[in-house]
Amino acid sequence: MAAVLTLLIIVLLSKVTGHDVDNSSKFPLVVSTWPFLEAVRAGWTAINGGLSSVDAVVEGCSACELLRCDGTVGPGGSPDENSESTIDALIMNGATMEVGAVAAMRYVKDGIKAARLVMLYTEHTMLAGDQASAFAISMGLPGPSNLSSTESMEKWTKWRENQCQPNFRKNVLPTNSCGPYHLKKDSNVGDQCLVDGFCENIRMKSSRVDFHNHDTISMAIFDKSGHIAVGTSTNGASFKIPGRVGDGPIAGSSAYADDEVGACGATGDGDIMMRFLPCYQVVESMRLGMAPRRAAKDAISRIAKKYPTFVGAVFAVDKNGTHAGACYGWTFQYSVRSPSMDDVEVFTVYP
Repeated sequence: MAAVLTLLIIVLLSKVTGHDVDNSSKFPLVVSTWPFLEAVRAGWTAINGGLSSVDAVVEGCSACELLRCDGTVGPGGSPDENSESTIDALIMNGATMEVGAVAAMRYVKDGIKAARLVMLYTEHTMLAGDQASAFAISMGLPGPSNLSSTESMEKWTKWRENQCQPNFRKNVLPTNSCGPYHLKKDSNVGDQCLVDGFCENIRMKSSRVDFHNHDTISMAIFDKSGHIAVGTSTNGASFKIPGRVGDGPIAGSSAYADDEVGACGATGDGDIMMRFLPCYQVVESMRLGMAPRRAAKDAISRIAKKYPTFVGAVFAVDKNGTHAGACYGWTFQYSVRSPSMDDVEVFTVYP
């Protein structure tokens, strides 16, 4: 009788801490940021067909790169100040904790596949810039390729016509032009936080990130045995300063996985979010016993406390397949496919 009551309590608790998944058919499981339905379907087909969770993540994220999801994943999306598109991507194996990543990669369109090559054929975690491109090409990926598109060039041209506003520059002159930029002669930037209210003004500045200029696919896949992999891919924030690396290739920021605990994926203002490693925070909170919903909300609230105008979101999935999300500054949606579903289902999370 006591055992039955204990089981009943566990079931009831799971119902209020996330979207519970039928324990008899919980895996395989695919979870992704946003309604990237075709990407989730590709990941599902791969994992259900017997591929490893790592390879299935590659398939899912590659589909999003090919489709240029939301215009901010894959080539031909968000241009930087010089009109170029660059790629950030990451893959992580939750069984071995291996990570492969590429950052600010030009000339190669296959971000997630390049990250996979870093994991497979190097003892490094990340390669960056043109050297990452050269490595990927040497390992067999197509390139060098022009990653711009008609749409990205049109977007960049309109931005130039608007005096390159808005942009990511600060504490420089001229303030309303396309440069060249130079430092303010009488600016003591390092000491400005000593001025009352100045740091608060920094935190209260409007975010440069919204639905239309930055998104990341962050995907977690559990295989039939519960082994987890996560991956991310993005072409970053529109009109970023050349050389900028966002949170996409940073393990613990855009994504994190540990077979013993679960996984997390993130999207939003990467320049802010990477300062807090929200996905590492989510996984570690779940390790300490937090339910996915509470862990996700806790990670987002830590950021919002310091930066009340930021926008971002995370999803959390524990090792039992219970998933939840949290967001701030926008309404967030994430997609799920499990054996109990006929097709991908989209869950909406409100700030």
